[in-house]
Amino acid sequence: MLEKLFHLKAHNTTVQRELMAGLITFLALSYILIVNPKILGLAGMDTAALFTATALICAISTLLMAFIANMPIVLAPALSASTFFATTVVLTMGYSWQFAITAVLIMGIIFILLTVLNAWDYITKSIPKSLKLAIPAGIGLFITFIGLQNAGIVVAHERTIVAMGSFADKGMWVTLAGLFITGALLARKFPGAILTGILAASVIAWLLGLVEVPKTSLVSLPPGLAPIFAQFQWSQIFTLDMLIVVFTFLLLCSFDSIGTVIAISSKAGLTDKQGNFPQLKKALWANSLGTTIGAAFGMSPLVSFIESSAGVAAGGRTGLMAAGAAILFILALFFAPLFLIIPVQAVAPALIIVGLYMISSILEVDFNDFSEALPAFLCMIIMPFTFSIAQGIFFGTLSYVLIKLMVGKYKDISPTLCVITALFLLKIIADMLVG
Repeated sequence: MLEKLFHLKAHNTTVQRELMAGLITFLALSYILIVNPKILGLAGMDTAALFTATALICAISTLLMAFIANMPIVLAPALSASTFFATTVVLTMGYSWQFAITAVLIMGIIFILLTVLNAWDYITKSIPKSLKLAIPAGIGLFITFIGLQNAGIVVAHERTIVAMGSFADKGMWVTLAGLFITGALLARKFPGAILTGILAASVIAWLLGLVEVPKTSLVSLPPGLAPIFAQFQWSQIFTLDMLIVVFTFLLLCSFDSIGTVIAISSKAGLTDKQGNFPQLKKALWANSLGTTIGAAFGMSPLVSFIESSAGVAAGGRTGLMAAGAAILFILALFFAPLFLIIPVQAVAPALIIVGLYMISSILEVDFNDFSEALPAFLCMIIMPFTFSIAQGIFFGTLSYVLIKLMVGKYKDISPTLCVITALFLLKIIADMLVG
């Protein structure tokens, strides 16, 4: 049965190898069960319900990837989108988290339609490469800033806005210890390095008296989804802000997933003789369906996670690897008390490390061309300084279009980019009229 479903012989692999690769991938990505609920919890959502939702949607969407695309890729909520969801849409723009999950649902439906219409090739070519590279780098800085705040390393200051925290804060030392442990494990290419760092930091927090282990069993039935399930808000779906939020979600997640699928396909030898990626559309089908389902669970949009490459490096070549990882996410549901006692200071190292991964994309920007470099720099640096991913995308897009017009490089500006810029300008005009 497994041979018929996953074509193991054609991919020169075995059941044992695929399942071991699935275990390694789960260990590499399981930190998402801790980090994602903490980030979305900033929006006022129930953290226990978010744990269940995160584990469930990882399992469901990854099974979709396994059976639709037969690819060794795990899907999970994008931390960049979760950060945008909680800090920008809710905390900065002032909307409810119900507004945000409605935007995720709309984005998921649009994702499905674009996949059906084979529109991704055109869209990916319309957005300039420099902005595609700057967006994840900026989000990396933003996520790092949140991690430093959670750790108490960066604190508010009346005159300088931010300042260094106090070394008398035990929580800071928990984060620093976790960060150094994680860094050393990653340098040794240890599978599950991020999760191990989180657990080690949690033990240190317990020894310092910052964590109280529950007296009840660490194994229990999963927390209920009722506080966050299908809490959609329809009253504002035709507003300009909703349009901008939906577009930002789509921009954050689609290119991320496409890039990851292409990278893993190449690494796993899943390209055809012409170097094309025959399973890309099916992988995007799984991604778009998973995102749409996840909206009902109160989740941010999903992406294909690069941590899947850990399983591919261990020999995973088919959807059986993904199915194995999905089963482990289901089993994790019954260990909610263990995951939920982990303090934010122990999660902070993971955010900082993820930020490091994401900022590396800026290295590919052509800094010799100021019409490319300045928009990319503004896009990247505005995000952490304004505590808003959307503002970074706005400044990057607007500056790109204006500078290209001023230097006469009209061909570099796509119609899609013009529409995006027009939407942002309309938003500015609307804010000025209201304000």
